Amino acid sequence: MIFTRLARKNGAASTFALAIALATGAAVGVTALEAPAAAQKKPKYSKGFIAAYTPLQEAVGAETPDEAAIKAAIPGVVAAIENEDDRYAAGGAIVGASQKINDLGLALQGLEMMLASGKVAPEQLGMFNLQAGQIAYNRSEYEKSRGYLRAAIDAGYTENNPEGIIAESYFAEERDAEGLAYLEGVIEARKSAGQSVDESWLQRGLAVAYRGSLKEQAQKFAGWYVNDYPSETSWRDAIAILLNTGGYENPAILDLLRLGRQVESLNTAQLYMEYVDAADYRRLPAEVVSVIDEGKQKGFLPADDPYVNDTRNQAAERVAADRADMANLIGDARASGATLRTVMAAGDALLSLGQPADAEEFYVKAAGMGSAETPMALTRLGIAQFDQGKFAEAESTFNKVEGARKPIANLWAIYTAQQAADTM
Repeated sequence: MIFTRLARKNGAASTFALAIALATGAAVGVTALEAPAAAQKKPKYSKGFIAAYTPLQEAVGAETPDEAAIKAAIPGVVAAIENEDDRYAAGGAIVGASQKINDLGLALQGLEMMLASGKVAPEQLGMFNLQAGQIAYNRSEYEKSRGYLRAAIDAGYTENNPEGIIAESYFAEERDAEGLAYLEGVIEARKSAGQSVDESWLQRGLAVAYRGSLKEQAQKFAGWYVNDYPSETSWRDAIAILLNTGGYENPAILDLLRLGRQVESLNTAQLYMEYVDAADYRRLPAEVVSVIDEGKQKGFLPADDPYVNDTRNQAAERVAADRADMANLIGDARASGATLRTVMAAGDALLSLGQPADAEEFYVKAAGMGSAETPMALTRLGIAQFDQGKFAEAESTFNKVEGARKPIANLWAIYTAQQAADTM
């Protein structure tokens, strides 16, 4: 397999310190009972709660905190809660205790109590929910994690990647399709709003879709990846995805590898030879010679390989004959009764010989003949226009391709738009 680079990226917080790094003094009550941040008046703690709170305060404040003593004091504090001020303070004390003994379970318990009290300041709700969601994720409590993370997003909190953690929570449960659907929705919403999309989301979605053999999602993420973050790496991954998931035969493989050659993603002898086989020295000899020479020049094809050299020699012998016969082929293709096969053959030969302007005429004619080959004719028409630098026309042509070839044409359209932008 070609596509092996992308590895799992865990977007969730993985350290205890990050998980409870509350910016609001969440350790309220570690040394004394204080007013909740959101309170508009002095809190009213019940007498029983204050009495139960004292042993926990002393245990946490000890010079050498005793984990057993701290944990033993917590149930009494919880049992003594009579009102929401008590609940908020108890939650803060438990979070503070969790920091002393490095206990994520206690941290989550405390945060949940503080949130349930209704005393968390509105501007801090997002942060509190994010922290609870992060901790729940790290404790493999995925459904609970999603609830808190969604609450964080609803509160307007977008830092520290809450959407990415939600997607990861589905992946952790091996619910890949649901996780990808969620991630797709987030990405599409951001794109619709004109916002940027985190590169790691695209990489992760691509990797998960590929791993799960989710063809349509893999192709969608591949397109997003090269569109938003074009590079040798992203293009290589996107083309490899289509090669491995598309189920394509040689005519389509040829047009995909032509794009691979444009973006310089052909980086193995296997890819070069797959290109050679797809082009076929009997049909497109000039292109076969060019590809083999490039593969040798770049060091991917050995200079002394008998099969490579024999294929090149046979292709080279046919080039002169093809050039000599071009006038006849063109005449036949222009005839009113020309068959689709003849018209396509003329376009293919001219494109392979490096004459895209001449090839365009025949691909236009073939595309208008109405047949099952229309997607191929349109794809190659777009390539001929691209090779002439007619980027706007090429992009429009690629966008007309339907059927199994659509993902290939989509990648060509993305690359065409990028080349057009580079020339402005």
